Amino acid sequence: MSIQDAAADIREEFSWLEDWEARYAHIIDLGKQNPPLNAEERTEENKVRGCASQVWMVTRIENGQIKVRAESDAMIVSGLIALLIRLYSGSDLKEAAAFDAESFLDEIGVKGALTAQRSNGLASMLARIRRDAGAALAG
Repeated sequence: MSIQDAAADIREEFSWLEDWEARYAHIIDLGKQNPPLNAEERTEENKVRGCASQVWMVTRIENGQIKVRAESDAMIVSGLIALLIRLYSGSDLKEAAAFDAESFLDEIGVKGALTAQRSNGLASMLARIRRDAGAALAG
């Protein structure tokens, strides 16, 4: 599925949520469904820097697509991870490197409601996905 298709599905899903409390609860629910990483994947190398909570991210390139898996010890961050996985995992590398997730998350009412620390962590996770997609394109 393309990022644009995933974004359209998420946009529709979030259009039914009337306020930030409903979005927050939904994001937490999404995070609860996020499968954990294996213990051996929670390494310093996989740790995402710039996050207030613990976040580990594993990316893999397969057939010109990026596959993303991640985990956090914070419920809201786990939900943000679930959104990023839905957007990016399985997408084309060029699309992953170019997609403006910040604008999209702002559009659906998520980004603007995050604390500065959470916004920094989200930016770090997005930078990691883009970096890994870009490196695969270059390499």
